[in-house]
Amino acid sequence: MYTITAASALAENVYEAWISAPHVSRHAEAGQFLVLRIDETGERIPLTISGVDGDLVRIIFMTVGTTTRKLAALKKGDTILDVVGPLGQPTEVKRYGTCVLVGGGVGIACLPIIAKALKTAGNTVIGIIGARNKDLLILEDEMQSVCDELIITTDDGSYGIKGFAAGPLKEICETRPPDAVWVIGPAIMMKVTSGVTKPFGIRTFVSLNPIMVDGTGMCGSCRVVVGGETRFACVDGPEFDAHEVNFDLLMSRQRFYTDEEKESAAHHTGGCGCGGHH
Repeated sequence: MYTITAASALAENVYEAWISAPHVSRHAEAGQFLVLRIDETGERIPLTISGVDGDLVRIIFMTVGTTTRKLAALKKGDTILDVVGPLGQPTEVKRYGTCVLVGGGVGIACLPIIAKALKTAGNTVIGIIGARNKDLLILEDEMQSVCDELIITTDDGSYGIKGFAAGPLKEICETRPPDAVWVIGPAIMMKVTSGVTKPFGIRTFVSLNPIMVDGTGMCGSCRVVVGGETRFACVDGPEFDAHEVNFDLLMSRQRFYTDEEKESAAHHTGGCGCGGHH
């Protein structure tokens, strides 16, 4: 059993939890993830490791289905049955020069640990974080502390620059091209935003979060097409060359499970129908 040492809400439907899992924290690197199971009847869900502090690992997640709602209800002192990790390949950390990290929505949760690693390697780090509105923006202060420069966007203009993260990224590419870019968020956001860097030939990484069951490549449900070849996000990724990813196929596979996920969510919540995965 693994004990939750702290838990809080960061924004509407977005939660943070610190879990005591020494075997994960001691080996975790930026970009990796873990798979947890709340109890004997629960499903296994993959969550990015968004922070490490001694024996503790941090997860940040959105409540989009039955399991994440159960996870959000857990408080300090509660326990989780299984935590497996760290899994996946870590971020390719080296001295690039100037790096831009772009995060959308709950995807922002992945950025601080990557930013810290890149800074330690001697890079200048520019952060661009975006949300639908100010109330949904997370980790602003933490990103401010780990980035040399931070740009904020909101879809409705309630905070920072009005519009999407792709706008400021394009301006940076045109005026002061970075050496590497990371984009993490919803699949459509990663597709559009990474498309900005392609004409400039800037190396760009995305972190993919497809359907995943075991986290070891055995089930095959996390397969993605990268550079025309089938890869497994859980063992080959989760980070891939953004310009090689078949985002249309990825989004198609994600939509494939939507009806079943909604049915599961409705069954567990009395028919609210607010489903989503996990």
